[in-house]
Amino acid sequence: MNKFSSSAPFYLLGFVSLAGLFVPLVSDFDGAGVYNQADMSWVLISSALVLLMTPGLAFFYGGMVSKKNVISTMLQSFIATGLISVLWLVFGFGLAFGDSFHGFIGNPAAFLFMQGINGHAPWTFAPTIPLLLFALFQLKFAIIAPALVVGATAERIKFTSYVLFMILFSVLIYAPIAHWTWHPEGLLLKMGVLDFAGGTVVHISAGCAALVGAIVLKRRKVHLNKEEVKPARITYVLLGTGLLWFGWFGFNGGSALSASSLAVDAFANTNVASAAAGLSWIFFDARGGRKPSALGFCIGAVVGLVAITPAAGFVGLPQSCFIGFISAIISNLAVHWKSKTGIDDTLDVFPCHGVGGITGMICTGIFASKDINPAGADGLFYGGTHFFLVQCLGCIIVVVFSLAMSFVVFKLTDLIHPMRVSEKEEEEGLDVSQHDEKL
Repeated sequence: MNKFSSSAPFYLLGFVSLAGLFVPLVSDFDGAGVYNQADMSWVLISSALVLLMTPGLAFFYGGMVSKKNVISTMLQSFIATGLISVLWLVFGFGLAFGDSFHGFIGNPAAFLFMQGINGHAPWTFAPTIPLLLFALFQLKFAIIAPALVVGATAERIKFTSYVLFMILFSVLIYAPIAHWTWHPEGLLLKMGVLDFAGGTVVHISAGCAALVGAIVLKRRKVHLNKEEVKPARITYVLLGTGLLWFGWFGFNGGSALSASSLAVDAFANTNVASAAAGLSWIFFDARGGRKPSALGFCIGAVVGLVAITPAAGFVGLPQSCFIGFISAIISNLAVHWKSKTGIDDTLDVFPCHGVGGITGMICTGIFASKDINPAGADGLFYGGTHFFLVQCLGCIIVVVFSLAMSFVVFKLTDLIHPMRVSEKEEEEGLDVSQHDEKL
């Protein structure tokens, strides 16, 4: 790396930090008779829970790679907590939730450096909490989305290149889809597409980016040679799964944006789907003659969490059990299909998050019920054919956009800063070659 490339991030952060000093402050919005303290408490707790998912993801991924790449893989996920937090402060929130430009994207200048957010009225869909709290809750989703892609590109991408990828992904992929899905004027929301907590925004976008990244970066040497890579620490995977499952209660339950019965429904559905999916994965493996494994249960549980995410606030408990059960089988089959191809998605991010997110969106179109959430719709199972077709169309739009734009982002990243480590660095391991650290 040349001197300019290594110094530029520092000077850019310094410029941003200094520029923020000149942003005028405003008085807090008077929330008397508007804010609900119980709602505020629940969303604050949920925000902390969702943030916990990113280090949980780091453990989940870090435990599955080879021993010489544990630290690099974990840091690539964990660094998003710092990087996206600053990006969200400067213009990310405005890009996703600012004044809409024809339903496609928000005005990045609307909340530049969060200017005026303290004095702003609450968000349309979160009328009982401060807008700043809504922005902080949404920040945690923006953090984990690019961190998910790490699992597909692990063991062969430069750390600095991945940092650049995260920025471009957040601006060009995450923010537009978040705007389409969750802004009152958003393209998908106006169509009638339902995504309670991020099946499209987080999981399909990240899953599709993972697939493209794996293809663009090409295969690792060990993958070409068909060498077995044993997970470094199964215990890390178990720990990561526990943190993800725990944090996901905030991910889905907090998306009710209130301490309400809807939050309880989402909370319960999250647990049931994950439990059913974890069991479904290992029982399906056993049926095929494979031994039930800790790794299998962990992967299955996470797939269930992914699949229930878009449906959590729209379906009942029996339906969430089925969603967990079927999503694990579909993703399991997708993993085995991928293993027969030349695609080197290191930790099966697309089969688990991409396919899991698609399954969850389609299941939402089938099993959603107004009896659970009057603000939602009735799915195909309850006679809602039109809603089901709209849901499928929305899913297709997000998949196509994510795949196409991810290709642009990865190529642009590689053009600005070549992504692939050298053969020698790959052989040595990224912990040493990228960070001069060892497990």
